[in-house]
Amino acid sequence: MKRPSLVICCALLGLAPAACGDAVDPDPGVDRSDSTMVDLDHLTISVTGHAELFPEAARLLQSQGQAVPSLEGLPLIIEEPLRVGVSDANSVLGQGDIGSEGAFSVPDVPVRDIHLSLAASFAQEGFVRSSTVVFDTVFTRTRPRTDIIGARVWALPTSFHDALTRAVGESLIRAHTDDRARSLREAGFILGRVVDASGAPVAGAQVVLDRGDLAHRIYYPAPDFQSATQDGTSATGLFLYVHSGAEAETFGLSIQGSRDYPARNAGAAAGMGLVLTLYPGSYLP
Repeated sequence: MKRPSLVICCALLGLAPAACGDAVDPDPGVDRSDSTMVDLDHLTISVTGHAELFPEAARLLQSQGQAVPSLEGLPLIIEEPLRVGVSDANSVLGQGDIGSEGAFSVPDVPVRDIHLSLAASFAQEGFVRSSTVVFDTVFTRTRPRTDIIGARVWALPTSFHDALTRAVGESLIRAHTDDRARSLREAGFILGRVVDASGAPVAGAQVVLDRGDLAHRIYYPAPDFQSATQDGTSATGLFLYVHSGAEAETFGLSIQGSRDYPARNAGAAAGMGLVLTLYPGSYLP
């Protein structure tokens, strides 16, 4: 039986029925005469890819003469961020370990009840609790039905989180959270990057939300992470969303004035961060 909070979120966000439960015929209009039937009611997939430090985090550490930490041997969790945000006991869908050079493979991930997105997360000492979206229902209007391969998952060292917190400023974070939080981690946040079709960061982009009451929570860190503005992305293409430190919220993200960038599902919850890449088209560069 589905939890009411999850059903309500699906209804509010206008997801297709398949994204919220019952099986449908996958990929209409595609010739599947030689394909193997799958059991959509008990569908499991594998999630494989590479995990590494967020690029700007690695560059910041190197510029400060600090060693870049290895991820080898650390556990990786596959989960649905929405379920995490509402403290659903069934939010964890699978887990595995990161191998040499960041490779990982998590088999038998049940995806029948995926609502908004599938993500891979870290929760290790020295790193901020964060998730990277590896599947978004905004593109398919339904849950994943095939293995996810080539996923890229980003880890955020605590020192990088601290730099982002200083860039926004404690006073602004306290204001956005009614004095509930003094850091991005306590407040909950989204760290996003806007890239072009080749994967290069885009400067001057403005991120808009489908909820006007939350628009003032978007910030754009300076390349040196000494400050942040609300004007648009710098040469790094980065943006931050500062959550309220209270209950989880969901919304859509898009790029102002561009039809090439499809809207993306996103959400924020206190105590964790979500890493998201906004790119043109339907396939990650």
